[in-house]
Amino acid sequence: MTENNKQPYFIANSVRENSQTGKAHWTEIGVAFPHEDGQGFNLVLNALPMERKIVLRRPKESEAQA
Repeated sequence: MTENNKQPYFIANSVRENSQTGKAHWTEIGVAFPHEDGQGFNLVLNALPMERKIVLRRPKESEAQA
């Protein structure tokens, strides 16, 4: 997933909590790229979350170089 061959600044995840175990299940659903002017981001989704919450996290070193 690249926008003009750039590395994503954030990975977008849908996070659902299992009501029985209390554990969170993270599903990667897209990426975010910064605007050229530094004033915002383009969020590129490959899936829509079932929950209303999307969590944006910085890619891990291994993900950033992949």
